[in-house]
Amino acid sequence: MLLFLDVDGTLIPFGADRPYQLYEPVRVLPQSADHPLLARIDPALGGRLARLAGFGCELVWATTWLDDANTAIAPWLGLPPLPVMDWPDEPDEPDEPGSGSDAGSGREPGRPRGLHWKTRPLVSWAAGRPFLWLDDEITDTDRAWVAAHHRAPALLHRVDHRYGLTERDFDVLERWVIPPGSGAPAARRPG
Repeated sequence: MLLFLDVDGTLIPFGADRPYQLYEPVRVLPQSADHPLLARIDPALGGRLARLAGFGCELVWATTWLDDANTAIAPWLGLPPLPVMDWPDEPDEPDEPGSGSDAGSGREPGRPRGLHWKTRPLVSWAAGRPFLWLDDEITDTDRAWVAAHHRAPALLHRVDHRYGLTERDFDVLERWVIPPGSGAPAARRPG
């Protein structure tokens, strides 16, 4: 199972009307891990993500940070380098309202209005495998499109960008990933 992981708004909170909690690194970091926003990321999230990986989730960066996520964020979290989602050079444009399906025009239709530009590439990368997607911009349009175009189970989980990943988010993820009877706390198993 894949776990597609966004950075801005998911690991790095932003847009809150309160000061952000700042963290100190818990390990010696390479010089490449120097970034002013890293202090907003709780290093304990690395252990939580590693736990999900231990239950079979393959973590994949699904962010515009690209490989900078491996040089800066992975060391901060204590994670190894992760695969990086390779985005198309130019995201497809949404269809114009009322434009129809473009059938017979010779042009492939763009993405449906409201569909996040990451959605189709993530489904393509998943190639029929189950996946989780953590992002602060997921909408019901994305969920409906994935349900219609991806046969394997998929959880598209929207993170509140003001807080980033929280205990409540991990409760949802763990209920979805960790099988009953695996030693996970009973409160985190599906009921």
